[in-house]
Amino acid sequence: MFEQFGFEIITPMQVSFVFALIIGVLFGALAQHLKFCFRSAVVGDKDAKPVARGIWFTALGSALLGTQILVAYDYVTFSDHRLLSQDIPIFAIVLGGLMFGIGMVHTRGCISRLTILAGTGNLRALSVVIVFSVVAHATLKGVLAPTRVWLGSATISLGQTTSLADLPGGATFWAGALSVTVFLLAYNSGINWRQAVLAFILGILVPSAWLGTGFILQDDFDPIAMQSLSFTSPVADLLFWTIASSSIPVGFGVGLILGVIFGAAIASLSKGEFVWKTFETHQQTKNYFFGASLMGLGGVLAGGCTIGAGLSGVPTLGIAAFVALASITIGGLLAKYLSSSERRSTLGAH
Repeated sequence: MFEQFGFEIITPMQVSFVFALIIGVLFGALAQHLKFCFRSAVVGDKDAKPVARGIWFTALGSALLGTQILVAYDYVTFSDHRLLSQDIPIFAIVLGGLMFGIGMVHTRGCISRLTILAGTGNLRALSVVIVFSVVAHATLKGVLAPTRVWLGSATISLGQTTSLADLPGGATFWAGALSVTVFLLAYNSGINWRQAVLAFILGILVPSAWLGTGFILQDDFDPIAMQSLSFTSPVADLLFWTIASSSIPVGFGVGLILGVIFGAAIASLSKGEFVWKTFETHQQTKNYFFGASLMGLGGVLAGGCTIGAGLSGVPTLGIAAFVALASITIGGLLAKYLSSSERRSTLGAH
């Protein structure tokens, strides 16, 4: 569709940067206002967990509905998307998901939440983003790439059933059933109407990004990748672009991350929440760096983070996305359990 606009100077890749910047600003501002965080929804404090879950489920529901409406009207298709591959690297996805889940507990937030916090003056979060980006890029294209390839060689064939849409009932049934389920869970979580509306809008950013990159900006002569909200690959893209911007073009991933940080900064400054924070102890520093490394490696192996494989991936109905998100959840719960057990042992020893 892009060629119909008649642009001669600007390319789809350049427009995708601006488009992603806008999407990122909106996501960063909304996520900071809502304290949007998958870790909090899974292993957060007892009082905050229900609301965090409600916000996350509401966003997932709107992302799911919006995405499947686009599919139903043939605006986008995921037939060739990696999340709907017939042969999925099951071992890499499960292991990567577990690593990511464990890592997000050690850093007290997944990479999306920490990217947002980096925009609020949190230098701990910024450090995690930097370490995460280095490890993720090393896993994608650097010294850890052979390990990724080796782990990814263990695959299982899904045959023709790569998506819930391939099961009895089809896409309409499964999209409807999942949407109703997550909206009911959100309704029972105790979130108020304002939080629900903002979370719904946040979720709509997912299909908006699919539509923008998969339909509006598509050009047969200069194609770009169809993308939506994600953080693992975009954070690595930002690192690579930062150190080699004269040799590589700016694109969607760079715009998204810059937009998220800028949007979070605007939201935090407007609410008086911008505060410089740094590490408090050596142990805290080690925990954060360890968690960042686990998330960087795990996010690549799993094929995405809680946003890329979760908020954006699940709406594709791809089975690989559900496996990745489930693995991340289990990893987070396992890390929380081990941490609680260690604290109880320490208290018992005293």
